[in-house]
Amino acid sequence: MSSIAVRYQELKDLNTEVLAASVDTVFSHKVWDETELSKMIGEPVPFPLLWDKGGKMGQLYGVYDPDLGLNLRGRFIIDPDGVIQAIEVLNAPVGRNVNELIRQIQAFQYVRDHAGEACPAGWTPGKPTLKPAPSLAGKVWEVWKPEN
Repeated sequence: MSSIAVRYQELKDLNTEVLAASVDTVFSHKVWDETELSKMIGEPVPFPLLWDKGGKMGQLYGVYDPDLGLNLRGRFIIDPDGVIQAIEVLNAPVGRNVNELIRQIQAFQYVRDHAGEACPAGWTPGKPTLKPAPSLAGKVWEVWKPEN
């Protein structure tokens, strides 16, 4: 969550809202925000921290681990129509990659605004897109090369 807070302005510039939820109480959020996060980024978290009491929201989104009593590290990209476009769920000891989050948001926004185009793996703004069609089958390699 701290990496999201550090890059929050970039997300806002992409017309993206951020909400964070955990089973930790509002009191835990307050202490974390005033100590850990403030020392990392120099200010309180700039987006809402939601208390998922009992993991109810986590259960609905499929990230609640009842054995651990906590939500796993879940990330959901939800478009303006309320449709989930991407889901990433990581086990507790591994953090998410904010660079990939931003890249995916840019790609979903691009294809939303450019009907009939697709962003290949690793696509970033300014790179070529694909126009899926029967004529492209077996020839993707002619227009797209994976990056190392």
